[in-house]
Amino acid sequence: MKRRRLALAAPLALAGTAWGQASPLRLKVGVAVGYAPFSEVGSDGQLRGFEIDLAQALCRHMALQCVPVILEFDSLIPALESRQIDVLMASMSITPERLQRIGFSSPYYFSPVRMVVRQGSGVEVSTAGLKGRRIGVERGTIHERFLAEQFKDSRVLRYATQDQAFLDLKAGRLDATLVDAVIAQFGFLNQSDGRGFTFAGPDFGRNERYYGKGIGVGLRKADLPTLGRRIDGALAALRGSGALKTLNDRYFSFDLVTPKP
Repeated sequence: MKRRRLALAAPLALAGTAWGQASPLRLKVGVAVGYAPFSEVGSDGQLRGFEIDLAQALCRHMALQCVPVILEFDSLIPALESRQIDVLMASMSITPERLQRIGFSSPYYFSPVRMVVRQGSGVEVSTAGLKGRRIGVERGTIHERFLAEQFKDSRVLRYATQDQAFLDLKAGRLDATLVDAVIAQFGFLNQSDGRGFTFAGPDFGRNERYYGKGIGVGLRKADLPTLGRRIDGALAALRGSGALKTLNDRYFSFDLVTPKP
């Protein structure tokens, strides 16, 4: 798959207005595409996916117009801080490191993190087994930090998009790539390019030191008491009504939205 960048949404007349005051009627939502089935650009040129539908559902509940803004993943937090976008929804884990810069809503889904390798490659997914091996990762993700700190003896290659890492894995230029398991399943393993590849090793997403407590909507800290509270209320309403689970079941055969015990 190829990701396409759309032009940024036009500046709003009230873009500089705090959400606690006269809030704008539109919500600029930063997204990163190429993550089927969470967010991608379809063959018709339209955005689609679980997070796109959820963003629209949240906006409907808050009586706001949802304006998606496509960015590279590692540009999302800077765009949020510079007020190019109001929130971000891009499978971003709630981690202590990110909480130093931005705030988050309550989690809206939970995802495992796995290595993908070629079947029969004999690659052992451990620090010793991957010593000197080439591991691909998308730049700006928490996976990048995890690999840098936990796989110091491996060769970590950083990519602008996860799709580029998958291409190099298929071409034999990587021994493994670390990625959200759902993204790998739908965006690679279930596709023709992913034939002959498989998951290997443990679920690294269980390491809360790096991966936090789930995936949330990213916001500026100053907006947490206002917009953040509205988003949490909308998420609670969608969860309580069963609409969030219905949306989950539209895309997945397994439950990603029920909080972990």
